[in-house]
Amino acid sequence: MRIMGLDVGSKTVGVAISDEMGWTAQGIETIPIDEEKNNFGFDRVEQIIKEYNVEKIVVGFPKNMNNTVGPRGQASKSYAEKLENNFQLPVLLWDERLSTMAAERVLLEADVSRKKRKKVIDKMAASMILQGYLDSQQL
Repeated sequence: MRIMGLDVGSKTVGVAISDEMGWTAQGIETIPIDEEKNNFGFDRVEQIIKEYNVEKIVVGFPKNMNNTVGPRGQASKSYAEKLENNFQLPVLLWDERLSTMAAERVLLEADVSRKKRKKVIDKMAASMILQGYLDSQQL
C-alpha cells in the first residue's frame, strides 16, 4: 500500500510517496498552487494518486509550539478536507512542527545553494512528514 505525504504551503505543495511496503518516503515533486484562485493542484494530485496507486494521504499539520492551531494549520486542515471529499481516500493530519526547518538544516549541512534549496525544500519536508508517519506505524 502506497501512502502520499503532502507539505501544504501557501504557494506550493510538496509531495512524497512511500515505497509499497510503507517503510520509506521519497520526495517526488513540488506542485504550484494558488489558494486565492482556488487552484489547489488537485489535477496533479489525482495523476500522482493514479500513477502510484495511493491508498492513503498524510497531510502535514503545522501546529504552534504551544499546541495551538494557527492560520497555516487551519489552511492545511481545510486542504485535507478537500482532498478527502475529492478523492474518497483516508486523509490523516500529521503534526509537522519543525519539519521544514529540519529539511532546511539538512540541506544547509549538505551545502546546497539557496536557489537549489528553494526548489527542493517542500518535497523534502513532505518526505520528512511522511517518514515520521511511517516510522510511527512500525512500532
